[in-house]
Amino acid sequence: AARGTAIQQSSFVVRDLHVDLVQRRVSLRNEKVHLTPIEYDLLVALIRRAGQVVTLSELSRQVLGRKQSEQQHQLRIYMAGLRRKLEVDPAQPIYLLTETGVGYRLIDH
Repeated sequence: AARGTAIQQSSFVVRDLHVDLVQRRVSLRNEKVHLTPIEYDLLVALIRRAGQVVTLSELSRQVLGRKQSEQQHQLRIYMAGLRRKLEVDPAQPIYLLTETGVGYRLIDH
Protein backbone atom coordinates (compact mmCIF):
# COMPACT_ATOMS: atom_id res chain seq x y z
CA ALA A 1 0.00 0.00 0.00
CA ALA A 2 1.36 3.39 -0.95
CA ARG A 3 1.78 5.73 2.00
CA GLY A 4 1.52 8.95 0.07
CA THR A 5 4.64 10.58 -1.25
CA ALA A 6 4.60 13.63 1.02
CA ILE A 7 6.20 12.16 4.13
CA GLN A 8 8.72 9.43 3.52
CA GLN A 9 10.53 9.82 6.79
CA SER A 10 9.14 8.60 10.09
CA SER A 11 10.50 11.53 12.06
CA PHE A 12 11.44 15.16 11.60
CA VAL A 13 14.23 16.77 13.62
CA VAL A 14 15.42 20.35 13.51
CA ARG A 15 17.51 21.82 16.32
CA ASP A 16 15.68 20.96 19.59
CA LEU A 17 12.38 20.07 17.91
CA HIS A 18 11.68 16.35 17.39
CA VAL A 19 8.51 15.06 15.76
CA ASP A 20 7.79 11.33 15.61
CA LEU A 21 5.40 11.10 12.67
CA VAL A 22 4.50 7.47 13.36
CA GLN A 23 3.68 7.87 17.06
CA ARG A 24 2.41 11.45 16.60
CA ARG A 25 4.73 12.62 19.38
CA VAL A 26 6.30 16.03 19.57
CA SER A 27 9.14 16.96 21.90
CA LEU A 28 11.16 20.10 22.42
CA ARG A 29 14.44 20.05 24.34
CA ASN A 30 13.52 16.45 25.32
CA GLU A 31 10.24 17.55 26.91
CA LYS A 32 6.99 16.14 25.52
CA VAL A 33 4.78 18.82 23.96
CA HIS A 34 1.00 18.33 23.99
CA LEU A 35 -0.55 19.61 20.77
CA THR A 36 -4.22 19.64 19.85
CA PRO A 37 -5.09 17.57 16.76
CA ILE A 38 -5.35 20.73 14.65
CA GLU A 39 -2.01 22.09 15.92
CA TYR A 40 -0.42 18.74 15.12
CA ASP A 41 -1.92 18.68 11.61
CA LEU A 42 -0.69 22.22 11.05
CA LEU A 43 2.82 21.23 12.11
CA VAL A 44 2.78 18.16 9.84
CA ALA A 45 1.60 20.25 6.88
CA LEU A 46 4.62 22.51 7.45
CA ILE A 47 6.98 19.54 7.94
CA ARG A 48 5.92 18.18 4.54
CA ARG A 49 7.28 21.35 2.97
CA ALA A 50 10.00 22.22 5.51
CA GLY A 51 12.16 25.08 4.33
CA GLN A 52 9.50 26.27 1.89
CA VAL A 53 6.75 28.83 2.26
CA VAL A 54 3.30 27.29 2.59
CA THR A 55 0.50 29.73 1.78
CA LEU A 56 -2.34 30.45 4.17
CA SER A 57 -4.92 29.11 1.73
CA GLU A 58 -2.93 25.90 1.25
CA LEU A 59 -2.65 25.38 5.00
CA SER A 60 -6.31 26.23 5.43
CA ARG A 61 -7.28 23.62 2.84
CA GLN A 62 -4.98 20.93 4.26
CA VAL A 63 -5.63 21.51 7.95
CA LEU A 64 -9.19 22.83 8.09
CA GLY A 65 -10.46 21.33 4.85
CA ARG A 66 -11.53 24.74 3.56
CA LYS A 67 -9.91 27.53 1.65
CA GLN A 68 -12.18 30.51 2.31
CA SER A 69 -10.35 33.60 3.44
CA GLU A 70 -12.33 33.78 6.71
CA GLN A 71 -10.60 30.57 7.75
CA GLN A 72 -7.24 32.30 7.57
CA HIS A 73 -8.00 34.19 10.77
CA GLN A 74 -8.68 30.85 12.47
CA LEU A 75 -5.45 29.47 11.07
CA ARG A 76 -3.50 32.39 12.56
CA ILE A 77 -5.01 31.57 15.97
CA TYR A 78 -3.91 27.92 15.67
CA MET A 79 -0.45 29.05 14.56
CA ALA A 80 -0.23 31.37 17.59
CA GLY A 81 -1.09 28.40 19.82
CA LEU A 82 1.53 26.25 18.14
CA ARG A 83 4.14 28.97 18.57
CA ARG A 84 3.29 29.35 22.26
CA LYS A 85 4.12 25.66 22.71
CA LEU A 86 7.19 25.43 20.46
CA GLU A 87 8.94 28.80 20.60
CA VAL A 88 11.01 30.14 23.49
CA ASP A 89 9.73 33.59 22.54
CA PRO A 90 6.62 33.38 20.33
CA ALA A 91 7.13 37.02 19.31
CA GLN A 92 10.59 36.15 17.93
CA PRO A 93 10.01 32.70 16.41
CA ILE A 94 12.95 30.58 15.33
CA TYR A 95 11.07 27.51 14.06
CA LEU A 96 7.79 28.76 12.62
CA LEU A 97 8.50 31.79 10.50
CA THR A 98 5.90 34.14 9.04
CA GLU A 99 6.33 35.09 5.42
CA THR A 100 4.30 38.30 5.53
CA GLY A 101 1.34 38.37 3.21
CA VAL A 102 2.03 34.83 1.99
CA GLY A 103 2.04 32.20 4.70
CA TYR A 104 4.40 30.32 6.99
CA ARG A 105 7.67 28.46 6.74
CA LEU A 106 9.12 25.83 9.07
CA ILE A 107 12.89 25.94 9.24
CA ASP A 108 14.66 22.83 7.98
CA HIS A 109 18.13 23.27 9.48
